[in-house]
Amino acid sequence: MAERQPEDLTVLVVEDYDDMSLAMRLALERKGYHILEASDGAQAVEVAVRERPDIVLMDLNLPGMDGLAAAERIRANTDLRDTVIVAVTAHQDQDYRSRALAAGCNAFVSKPIDFEWLNDLISNLLS
Repeated sequence: MAERQPEDLTVLVVEDYDDMSLAMRLALERKGYHILEASDGAQAVEVAVRERPDIVLMDLNLPGMDGLAAAERIRANTDLRDTVIVAVTAHQDQDYRSRALAAGCNAFVSKPIDFEWLNDLISNLLS
C-alpha cells in the first residue's frame, strides 16, 4: 500500500489555548494536512464522530471534559477505534504518559512542540 500523503489526511487539533491551536494548525497546514479544530473534550468527541479524522492531537488539560475522558470516549466508539490519538501536554511526568496510554492514546507529545518531529510522528503513526 502506498504511503498516504498529508493532503489526503485529516487532523483534529484539540486545544483550548488559541495561540497553541493556531500554531499547530499553521504548522500542519504548511505540510498539507486538512485541519479540524475543537477547544474542549466534548467538542472533540462530537467532531471526531461527525468527521472521522485520521488522527487526533488531544491536549489533556481541557475545560469541561478533559482530554483523557475525550480520548476514552473516542476510543470506545467502534467507528473510531482505529483513529490515532496523540496526547499533547505540558506535563512531562510518567504518570501523565501512563494515564494517556491507558485512555487509549497511541503516543504522547510534550509541549513545547517540535513541529518537524510532530510531522515525522504523524507520518510514522499513519503508515
